[in-house]
Amino acid sequence: MNVKESDQIIESLLFAIPDPLSQSLLNQVFDKPIPFLSEAVNRLNEFYLKNKKPYFIDNIAGGYQLVTKPEFDIWIRRLLGKSNKLILSAAALDTLAIIAYKQPIGRYDIEAIRGVDSSGVIKTLLSRNLIMIKGRGNGPGRPLLYSTTKLFLEKFGLNRLSDMPKLKEVSEIIESDPSLGEQITVFESEEEIVNNETESGKSLNETK
Repeated sequence: MNVKESDQIIESLLFAIPDPLSQSLLNQVFDKPIPFLSEAVNRLNEFYLKNKKPYFIDNIAGGYQLVTKPEFDIWIRRLLGKSNKLILSAAALDTLAIIAYKQPIGRYDIEAIRGVDSSGVIKTLLSRNLIMIKGRGNGPGRPLLYSTTKLFLEKFGLNRLSDMPKLKEVSEIIESDPSLGEQITVFESEEEIVNNETESGKSLNETK
């Protein structure tokens, strides 16, 4: 099998599979020698770009997925009759952002940051498969800890959690819209509390 044939097979798999295609999945399809998925993706994307195709292969959630370019979204929505985008309430977005940046984190810590009960929002995020139960904490009652899922990465177009913007970067973005400042202040205040508690702990140890 030559490179062109293997690229065509990989392209057909990308069209057929609803989830990101990974090298481990590709290994189950091909006999040896197994092609390198990343190299095939680069060749296909070069072909798409050269021929001005309305789609490309994106690196999402540790794999590769065929996606349409953003400028064609309006036409796709007209065909489907709906946005096809993830829609969350402000409370759900706040909670999801806290979990994404602070994971693994328990409900009481989430509520300490938000200042309101978050049990209902957490249930919603669990039902949407955007977060999952990661384990239990060491605090009183050993509370459940939550973290984001692979679907979270897919929905937000991220390959890994480290691709999320840093809070300092976000603070620069909100300079043009002061109404977003409260969302950043929440995280910065939480970080200050943690730092102060750490410093207090060190002072107590030194005193002892």
